Amino acid sequence: MARRPVAWMGAIVLLVEAVGIALLNWFLGHVVDKQDMSLAGLDPRAMTVSTWIAGAVFGGYLALCGVVLARTAVRDRAPGTFGRILLISCAVLHALLGAFCVGLVGWAAFAFMMVVLGLIVLPLLAYERKAQQDAEGDAVAAPQAA
Repeated sequence: MARRPVAWMGAIVLLVEAVGIALLNWFLGHVVDKQDMSLAGLDPRAMTVSTWIAGAVFGGYLALCGVVLARTAVRDRAPGTFGRILLISCAVLHALLGAFCVGLVGWAAFAFMMVVLGLIVLPLLAYERKAQQDAEGDAVAAPQAA
């Protein structure tokens, strides 16, 4: 099965996406700063800094998800509880972003988000199945006491 290559591809895509999101928010922060306009009375500098902070937090979150997938690929074992929760939340995020992308950006962006969603979910399911099979195999191989 292609568990490891899919986990590696998912990790690479998430890391590239993290850098892309961080750079996009950095650029948008500069645009807001150069416009020098306020939105509903907000300070333009506060909007710039909050955009940069949001980009750093969101990029860090995606990078952490990529690191968890890379660690999964290296160890060839399912991620732990924290890693599993992190990847499930990342999958839900990509599903929601994909739904929003259809109307706002187009079908190509939706397709990209669904590919990333698949690259996140497939390792979770593939490694989970292997862990269940190992547990069932251990139960069958264990001698039964009379």
